Amino acid sequence: MSEHEHGSMDTSAQEATFHGFLRFGAITFAVVIGTLIFLALVGA
Repeated sequence: MSEHEHGSMDTSAQEATFHGFLRFGAITFAVVIGTLIFLALVGA
């Protein structure tokens, strides 16, 4: 078995995916809140 050296793994792909996930979540949150505010103002 090979030796594992802590901290030697390249995590750039995981970091990019995580940042994309956070951005998607933030945009989704903003759209949902905007939709709820719009519905409250229109009175639907």
